[in-house]
Amino acid sequence: MKIHNPFRLGLLAGLGVLVALVIGGAVSELTTILTYVGAALFISLGLDPVVSWLENRKVPRWLAILIVLVAVLGAFVGVIFAIVPLLVSQTASLINSLTTYLQSVTTQQFVDNLQSLVPQNVFDVQQGLNAIVDFLTNPDNVVTIGGGVLAVGVAVGNGVFGTIIVLILTLYFTSSINNVKRALYQIVPASNREKFADLTEQISQSVGRYVIGQFTLAALNGILSFIFLSIIGAPLPAVFAFVAFLGSIIPLVGTISGSAIIVLAQLALAPTSPSTWITTAIYYIVYMQVEAYLLSPRIMRRAVRVPGVIVVIAALVGGTLLGVLGALIAIPVAASILLIIKQVVVPRQNMR
Repeated sequence: MKIHNPFRLGLLAGLGVLVALVIGGAVSELTTILTYVGAALFISLGLDPVVSWLENRKVPRWLAILIVLVAVLGAFVGVIFAIVPLLVSQTASLINSLTTYLQSVTTQQFVDNLQSLVPQNVFDVQQGLNAIVDFLTNPDNVVTIGGGVLAVGVAVGNGVFGTIIVLILTLYFTSSINNVKRALYQIVPASNREKFADLTEQISQSVGRYVIGQFTLAALNGILSFIFLSIIGAPLPAVFAFVAFLGSIIPLVGTISGSAIIVLAQLALAPTSPSTWITTAIYYIVYMQVEAYLLSPRIMRRAVRVPGVIVVIAALVGGTLLGVLGALIAIPVAASILLIIKQVVVPRQNMR
């Protein structure tokens, strides 16, 4: 249909822009929900190989799904009742230790030592500390400080709520993943359905193996960190082992970031005992080499085959667009794209 009236053309163009803005706003508002769905689907794809493994051992699928779901719920409840109280108690101890340490910075000896590093005409350390104390003790700032504390509390509550939502969605996706796949296959033309189904199965298996491999690396780092920190007598080993576990879930930069946080925390908690943080730094330097050149290649070899440069680019792009979740799913998404190029695009080009 040709539109000769400029007014109609402008009106339709404006309506198109308006619709695009509405869709963009809706997607922006649903970002959190989409993140929950994406995380749950990602985890369920990681659980699907376990279900398939049980099926190959002559276990009925409904029983295999039930076993996996019970194991997931048991692990979640175990974390809540076994690890969380320990983390809470050690985190409280960490806060008390940091409070004691920060209170010590107001002593005149520390102020003089710090002032000796910076000329007083450039920065007056005592004056800066006094300004911080005045800000914290000013009644006019109570609302601001209280609002920050309230925001932290709301963030913690949202995190707990999000974890429960992701768990529920994971249970649903795990139990109905085959039904979802079959429904997806039905919307593909019959002539391409078989090839599409085969490609989808390869992608889902690759993503599942990647998730299992990444969580295996994270669990291994957390367990070894707890054992090592307990042996050397480092403070709060459970807290920092949990930090190591969370860091290792994020590919490429997670282990480095978690290790740096742990070493700096050991330095802050035991400034008079350099052997602790130096030993910790040496351990994580050695561990990162072992993980990068021995553990990760062996665990990931059967999961995804992605060139190193694409791994780096994918992790950076995914982290920039979707944060932690984007960095986590970037590598399997890159592997899926490479698989599609290899099995779909290249054969079509060779046929021309």
